[in-house]
Amino acid sequence: MITIAAGLGVSNKIPFAASYAVFSPGRNWEQIRTTIAYNDANVKIAGHHAGISTGPDGATHQAIEDIATMRAMPNMRVIVPIDSIEAHKATVAASQIWGPIYLRFTREKSPVITTEQTPFVPGKAYELWESKKPQVVIIGCGPILHEALLAAKELEKEKIGTLVLNSHTIKPLDKKKITALAKKYGAVVTVEEHSIIGGLGGAVAECLAKHQPTPIEFIGMADTFGESGEPHELLKKYNLDAHAIKEAVKKVLQRKK
Repeated sequence: MITIAAGLGVSNKIPFAASYAVFSPGRNWEQIRTTIAYNDANVKIAGHHAGISTGPDGATHQAIEDIATMRAMPNMRVIVPIDSIEAHKATVAASQIWGPIYLRFTREKSPVITTEQTPFVPGKAYELWESKKPQVVIIGCGPILHEALLAAKELEKEKIGTLVLNSHTIKPLDKKKITALAKKYGAVVTVEEHSIIGGLGGAVAECLAKHQPTPIEFIGMADTFGESGEPHELLKKYNLDAHAIKEAVKKVLQRKK
């Protein structure tokens, strides 16, 4: 599938190759690298069933390494939409950008957070929530941002202000905005349904280490595989839910002080 897509991609076509993320880009990473990325072929790779919210299918079908492997690949862009509306916008936008793009989708039904009027520009992060007096920036991608919003609203009751940023594009990262917000508020929490190694958190940490050293806490899979279970159960077990995000915010604020 990927090799045929690569041929179409260098022949003035716009192929979309879709499969489970553990298979594409998981199983065919080398074909993607050699036939698509190396040739800068105009192919869009859609990996779905990503993250642990695949649920009962278990660890073999829960892609938690795909962002890391794809963002490390030269010429590859990586986009992780937050909901179905943004997924549609990302797909249309991908068709209008030349070159390889990895689109990461979930499996489980997820809340619709954005609207048709919500701005979407690849490479440009935007605020989902902003308290009157933010003390920390929560940077996330994908449907798990719903948990970040729940955490933000609960923290508001405890007089802890936050700014929740949707960094849907992980490569190229919106370094300018992330750096500016880190400089302004001095504390960051990253949230992703992916390993904490090499994903969004890693990209943000690399950016800030170079441009604006800032205390950071990471919400994600802590160097472990998932297991079978209902999505909400797995989010809680692996500390990816609103409660875990709240605790990470409080921890980074202590470090900030």
